[in-house]
Amino acid sequence: MRAVVSLSLLIAAAGLAACGQTIEQRAATGAIAGAVVAGPVGAAVGGAAGTAVGQAAKDD
Repeated sequence: MRAVVSLSLLIAAAGLAACGQTIEQRAATGAIAGAVVAGPVGAAVGGAAGTAVGQAAKDD
């Protein structure tokens, strides 16, 4: 049951990774959301997710 709750919170945090207008802002919001959900490991995952979203949304 705990794994299901953790997974749900991690998915919600991934949604927050898209908040911001620049890559740095998206990485920061992802890291904060990840840290709230899963501590230091969540911060790393959230920051990476925010960076990935920022790179994908970047205008070429």
